[in-house]
Amino acid sequence: MKKILIGIVIGLAVLFIAAVLVAGFELNGIVKRGVEIAGPKVAKVDIKLDSVGLSLFSGSGKIDGLVVGSPEGFRASQTISARHFTFALSPGSLLSDRIVIKSIKIDAADITYEIGAGGSNLKKILANLDQSTSGSDARAAAKPKEAGRGRKLEVDEFILTGGKLHLNVTGLGGATLPLPPIHLINLGKGDADFTGAELAKQVLAAIEKDAAKTAADRLDAVAIGATGLVKGLAGGTSNAVGGAVNKIGNGIGNLLKTK
Repeated sequence: MKKILIGIVIGLAVLFIAAVLVAGFELNGIVKRGVEIAGPKVAKVDIKLDSVGLSLFSGSGKIDGLVVGSPEGFRASQTISARHFTFALSPGSLLSDRIVIKSIKIDAADITYEIGAGGSNLKKILANLDQSTSGSDARAAAKPKEAGRGRKLEVDEFILTGGKLHLNVTGLGGATLPLPPIHLINLGKGDADFTGAELAKQVLAAIEKDAAKTAADRLDAVAIGATGLVKGLAGGTSNAVGGAVNKIGNGIGNLLKTK
């Protein structure tokens, strides 16, 4: 009798573990489909993930192969790419209407900052997100159907380090620059309507701000260098030309800076 009870307990344990594993696989698929289906609706760019892995026991997980496409009117094939990033959430919150994410950490990412006559690609995606989250209908559209009740989010900490900024200015060429670390805390805390779209908007706004400052500093430095070069070549007699170059550079820099 004792052996039978032990066998039943072991069998139930195996079934429980199998059920958790199946639920985990299903949740991973839900997250992946939710990002790839709902994301493009609010950002109006293609978004792809290679895979999502989440442990229901620990709440830790990772996402591999994130690629955010380029908005209409821009040449770059992608705006953001990250080979992988990790996250940690409170497992118990998966059973509630509000998922609490303790941390999201991206160790490296490639950010393409393309600037043309119509503005920048990052600003364009931000404008799309603003438009998509400006009303109740837009909020409803941002919720992936697979997620059921359309749960809200809270993110305690977001960290991006080791980012690379690929600057591309129409008519001026491009450069690859280091992006300063980005650290955000308490995203969605106290906001009953904070969704995945709102999270994307706040993160992208922080990236755009630092990208704009980095690009502006670079262009200002190039303009100052160009002024010195013109003066040197002309024997110091072309102040007007040098001043024009400097004004152009400063004008572009001021245009890029986030007010």
